[in-house]
Amino acid sequence: MNKTVGFIGTGNMGGALAAAAAKALPGTQIVLYDKNMESAKQLAEKTGCHYGSFALAASCDFIFLGVKPQIIPQLMQDLKPALASRKDRFVLVSMAAGVSMERIQELAGRDYPVIRIMPNTPVAVGGGMILYDSTETVSCKELEEFRQILSCAGRLDPLPEKLIDAGSAVSGCGPAFACLFIEALADGGVACGLPRDKALRYAQQMLLGTAQLALQTGQHPGQLKDAVCSPGGSTIAGVQALEEGAFRAAVISAVQKAFARTVELGK
Repeated sequence: MNKTVGFIGTGNMGGALAAAAAKALPGTQIVLYDKNMESAKQLAEKTGCHYGSFALAASCDFIFLGVKPQIIPQLMQDLKPALASRKDRFVLVSMAAGVSMERIQELAGRDYPVIRIMPNTPVAVGGGMILYDSTETVSCKELEEFRQILSCAGRLDPLPEKLIDAGSAVSGCGPAFACLFIEALADGGVACGLPRDKALRYAQQMLLGTAQLALQTGQHPGQLKDAVCSPGGSTIAGVQALEEGAFRAAVISAVQKAFARTVELGK
């Protein structure tokens, strides 16, 4: 791909996506910028990317905005002059939770092409879920190039922007919920006598394998659950305990509260 890619902000998420881009596009010019330039430098050396100035990152064909929602207004104010002076075409890629593409354009001062993404932390190991939508000004070719840039980060799924905040509450916040579940399972194993390291490993591999089983078979989770629950067996006894503890209601509430907070952050 004969394009340049810039990452402004190389924290946990921006850094993970930059590393994935470097893996997907060896030889492509990828420029990293962060206020903490030492951090950007270390990531560049590790991934084979370049690290440079704010202006250099802002001169790329694809500009990833890897900062938190509350930082976006100031970032766009800083970017505005550099973008306005450009005569060539470029695409802004925002990963700020709750901040709409229209708001990005408003802050930028013009209706530049914008792609909004919502990645999650497993992109760091190539197992991420990345939801995305784009303005009508983004071409089909640019969308194809964008998907190529992030092809090593995990699965990409187009989703209308009006649903991205809801999707984020599941796939974006979900890793934290899943880690709580893993930790609780391991605690239960330890309570039953397992060594901590083995209990954690069993819980981690179980969740990974079950997710793969559900994805590859396409079976409803309820079917997979029923297949494990023998009449009068140990699994159904455990399921009953989860139901008594309102496990499903708690998870539904967690997603709803995460969604509501995401909407608040975008205001």
